[in-house]
Amino acid sequence: MALANNLTAILNLLALLCSIPISASGIWLASKPDNECVNLLRWPVVVLGVLILVVCTCGFIGAYQHKETLLAVYLCCMAILIGLLLVVLIFAFVVTRPDGSYQVPGRGYKEYRLEGFSDWLRENVVDYRDWGKIRACLADSNVCPKLNQQFITADQFFSSSSITPLQSGCCKPPTACGYNFVNPTLWLNPTNMDADADCYLWNNDQSQLCYNCNSCKAGLLGNLRKDWRKANLILIITVVVLIWVYVIACSAFRNAQTEGRSRK
Repeated sequence: MALANNLTAILNLLALLCSIPISASGIWLASKPDNECVNLLRWPVVVLGVLILVVCTCGFIGAYQHKETLLAVYLCCMAILIGLLLVVLIFAFVVTRPDGSYQVPGRGYKEYRLEGFSDWLRENVVDYRDWGKIRACLADSNVCPKLNQQFITADQFFSSSSITPLQSGCCKPPTACGYNFVNPTLWLNPTNMDADADCYLWNNDQSQLCYNCNSCKAGLLGNLRKDWRKANLILIITVVVLIWVYVIACSAFRNAQTEGRSRK
């Protein structure tokens, strides 16, 4: 009985440690400068990580103090939380699977089409009802101004692969428009305005730029997709460990109950 409880306590401690990368992934997603203007999908992972931390702490106390009722509640709650985490993972994978990026000849960066992303992301993240607030937030951010500090010449800018999807979509006009480079946020004399509707929306006013363009909305979704894909790798590994810990903890709990009954 004591051995089983000690094993359960150790497993709970391991599960408690697993809550740290879950919460850290959520905080990283929420604190990314490029994503600070989007409220949706920022905190669910953080909340799940904190709940797992709380539940695992209760499980650790229950195992350490031989409280079978507390352990049973822990196992039940952990099953629910692991299930919720799996739902979040699967959902994030499905809605971020479509990739709206395309390579532009002669450019180190990619450009993005809004139609290339999932319907859910388009309808719930860059819906016209919310875009006004997001656009204002982007205009007040340092996303575009910092490009002028990083790149001086056209060759430097065009060959760079470090330009984010958001910067590619919001801070410059689409390449197809044929604008001439002056600096990363100043473009003149277009040669093909009919190539894209966004060509007419570009404005050299630094508070306007391409913030009203579909390419900007696509760039924002490209950023979200990129960041969620990175976070998903960490979450997948953590979930696998949590499931493994949970299965062993269930087995140890059953063994402890069997031993307790046999002694009676």
